[in-house]
Amino acid sequence: MAYEEELREIFGDEKECHRMMLPYRIAIETVKTKLETLDDEMKCTFEHSPIHNIKSRVKTPESIIEKLHRKNLEVSINGLRQLTDISGVRVICRYVDDIFYVAQLLLLHDDISLVRKTNYIQYPKENGYRSLHLIVNVPVYRKEGVQLVPVEIQIRTIAMDMWASLEHDLHYKATHEVSDNINQRLKKCAEDIAATDLEMQNIYRELNSKWKQE
Repeated sequence: MAYEEELREIFGDEKECHRMMLPYRIAIETVKTKLETLDDEMKCTFEHSPIHNIKSRVKTPESIIEKLHRKNLEVSINGLRQLTDISGVRVICRYVDDIFYVAQLLLLHDDISLVRKTNYIQYPKENGYRSLHLIVNVPVYRKEGVQLVPVEIQIRTIAMDMWASLEHDLHYKATHEVSDNINQRLKKCAEDIAATDLEMQNIYRELNSKWKQE
């Protein structure tokens, strides 16, 4: 098994590993509960559900060790504590406006503190990737006291998520080297999808505006 000795040194046996990862799982459930409550309130108040789907994951011990190596961080408990994406939540929204509204409402919670925000919607990655990334600290209450656990939250539209999933799949399963031409075509797809996202947003605004005037 890759990293077997390092895994044993950091995570110990299965029981110790489960105990170490527990705060990260609790932090995810805390964020998900807040998001689901937010979405439910929007449904009741405005008859609009901004959140289409919520996905979550906790990195496996193997992927944590691999990232420590990749980031040239100390392969230790101290190195692990420098990672901000062990807990991850992906929020799939219907429209672009929903992304920023959901983020704004989530950060209104007094117990959620923003560490970093990266706007890949306004400033896409070079490959065309779009999403809003938040790193937040979430308090986890345990018998030892309060522990602030970082959670990475990615908020994107259905269309952005579709592109990101397919782009990753195409690169991961490619049997040949991905050429610059292919990368440019994928970027063009991202741009076309972004334009469609905005048009769908505009249509929603027009229909919603007419509905309000009736």
